[in-house]
Amino acid sequence: MSDLTKLTIAAARDGLAAGDFSSRELTAAHITAMEAAEPLNAFITKTPEKAVEAATDSDTRRGKGEAGKMDGIPIAIKDLYCTKDVLTTAASHILDGFTPKYESTVTANLWAEGAVMLGKANLDEFAMGSSNETSFYGNVANPWRREGDNRMLVPGGSSGGSASSVASFSAMGATGTDTGGSIRQPASFTGIVGMKPTYGRCSRWGVVAFASSLDQAGPMTRTVRDSAIMLEAMAGFDPKDSTSVDLTVPNFEAALTGDIRGMKIGIPNEYRLDGINPEINALWEKGIDWMKSAGAEIVDISLPHTKYALPAYYIIAPAEASSNLARYDGVKYGLRVEGEDLNDMYASTRAEGFGAEVKRRLLIGTYALSAGYYDAYYLKAQKVRTKISDDFKEAFKQVDAILTPTAPSAAFAYGEKGDDPLEMYLNDVFTVPASLAGLPGISVPAGLSEEGLPLGLQILAKPFDEETVFKAAGVLEEAAAFAATPADWWRG
Repeated sequence: MSDLTKLTIAAARDGLAAGDFSSRELTAAHITAMEAAEPLNAFITKTPEKAVEAATDSDTRRGKGEAGKMDGIPIAIKDLYCTKDVLTTAASHILDGFTPKYESTVTANLWAEGAVMLGKANLDEFAMGSSNETSFYGNVANPWRREGDNRMLVPGGSSGGSASSVASFSAMGATGTDTGGSIRQPASFTGIVGMKPTYGRCSRWGVVAFASSLDQAGPMTRTVRDSAIMLEAMAGFDPKDSTSVDLTVPNFEAALTGDIRGMKIGIPNEYRLDGINPEINALWEKGIDWMKSAGAEIVDISLPHTKYALPAYYIIAPAEASSNLARYDGVKYGLRVEGEDLNDMYASTRAEGFGAEVKRRLLIGTYALSAGYYDAYYLKAQKVRTKISDDFKEAFKQVDAILTPTAPSAAFAYGEKGDDPLEMYLNDVFTVPASLAGLPGISVPAGLSEEGLPLGLQILAKPFDEETVFKAAGVLEEAAAFAATPADWWRG
């Protein structure tokens, strides 16, 4: 593997600025790495020609002194983001052949800052999944394997292709989306950094919707600094998105001071689950010690409604999905399966176009919104969501940030949990509460399991206080000194 693919975004930015190499050279190295990593199935659509063209343009801009924040940096784009004239599928059969004539705001922001697109990354269908086992285009493989075990592991989901591309050094960074943990959990499973910004920090316009009150775009990178650089390029107010918040985007990288002395870090009692994996608990305790050694004050806090977060989420998210996915009917775009009449065409198209997990969630959501059940389920879940948000508001009166595990386990093998939807949903137990409250959160790789697999720790902070998230995460990253990389078995 070329040394260029091992660079961080920050190091590549500096190398490009110094003239040590060109964007064309950097991009060519990553195109080669992307092709070599084909067994991972991390990409649905590869765009090497577009990448070379963008890299050439970047080199021209740099020669004129007009380089942007991400100029010349090759990245992967989760195939949930609409990209103009490039196939966009949401990993679903029902969007076969859909090539948008417009660009999502987040990707448009990235291109305006000079980023280079390598391709569209695989994901769970319509972002519904925690393991990347629901894609119409096949499973994504985690670059990591258990020691002495050749079974394929899941990369987490739904942003599994994005995570796998970054962890395998096929891309320097990738966009993800996080609805209930779909950036943070795969980041934990693959040993990378995954950042979910505050709901409203990044525009959702042009991102295929799953659950509109929860979905949020964010970066997936190999370091906290890279995450800060990429988020600054992605974020910004967008009048086309009614949930986009009109706030100035800070210099997130400047927040990485390495100094958290006097910062109060909350440890929620309710996250100490019965039967929690001892490895996860031990890593959490180690993380607490690291923060304490860096001068932070550790404060025990309570988030009493945490235990209701997963049930509330799995009512709200499917309900919103059932509304959002009603637009896929075979009439305007994507797959069409002809029927005897219009209703039969709708039914046939959806039956063939949607996968099993999407159908399961649509049925749950439609049931929760149906007459006689709306008040009992959806409305009650929204009230619980408010209680969860209020818990965090109270906690942040005492603390500046919260430290928790990211996921309840390391990556698992394909098929280990696929037959039990409830066990699969439990993968989001530590990430969902922050999603319901719209908080910013980041997963930082902090250690290895006994089987040699990455484990992550999560930092949460107040809404629109990503700077505190990055500051604390930078200190956590330095203390953990996570330097392990997967053995590149996919090369044969």
